[in-house]
Amino acid sequence: MKKTITLLLLAVSAGSYAQPKFLNQATIITKTTIASPEGDDAQVQDIRTDGGGGEVRIMRFGGDGETKTTTWLKNDLVKTFSESEMGRTTVIRDNSKKLTTTIMEMMGKKSGFYATDAEQEEMRKKMDSMMQRRNQNIPAAGSGKAPEYNIEYLNDSKKIAGYECKKALIIATRSNGRKDTTQVWYCPDFKLQGIASTGGTMGGFGSFMSPSGSNGMENLNGFPMKYERTMGRGRTMTVEVTKLVTDKDVNDKEFEIPKDIELKAMKDMQNGGGPNVQFRTGG
Repeated sequence: MKKTITLLLLAVSAGSYAQPKFLNQATIITKTTIASPEGDDAQVQDIRTDGGGGEVRIMRFGGDGETKTTTWLKNDLVKTFSESEMGRTTVIRDNSKKLTTTIMEMMGKKSGFYATDAEQEEMRKKMDSMMQRRNQNIPAAGSGKAPEYNIEYLNDSKKIAGYECKKALIIATRSNGRKDTTQVWYCPDFKLQGIASTGGTMGGFGSFMSPSGSNGMENLNGFPMKYERTMGRGRTMTVEVTKLVTDKDVNDKEFEIPKDIELKAMKDMQNGGGPNVQFRTGG
């Protein structure tokens, strides 16, 4: 009798700590909503890239409103299409080649560029340096020690997009001691190969725009289906997966570059071979 009880307890314990399976094919539709407190006046900061002349393109990142994103995953390929009031963006990521291609449609114009991981890292460093030169009171995104992440798993559960999810808190401790908490609802049954999360403020503009380092979600025991965090000036960002399909084949054509797009290397654009780009952030 004692042996039977022991085996039963071991079975229950194994089930409780079962690892999520990795999926290498999926289609995910995500909605990102950013809201400001009533009466908030957005403070805008300009970041103008160094180098050649030409037209100035203005981009606003992190503004209020809703962005819808569709992500396709097939093995080492990930495609993300985002659409908001400012335009449409397609990002194709080849994880095996460590290469990201970004296509933007804004104000009736299409442009495309590509960059390796090493080139993106170099661009992030340049942007950090420019931010520090323009305003010493604003720390650069990649400066200092990377945050340390701890995950607190809770017992709450609810269904999101048809999947049973559990609640967790991702607590980031920064080098200055400040702590930020992201509330996450995740599905413990699976994770997606090469995708830590979908949606957010920067995903539609290529990983070269994102701060270096992780956001802690890759350490979750499952895939984040909904998360919420507080941004600058008291704004809140809510990201939620509204549809997730894992049992249908993703066509290889999804990852083909349209023939009407002329692609340029991002490093050439930054060295005066392309338009002058001016970034505006709302945070």
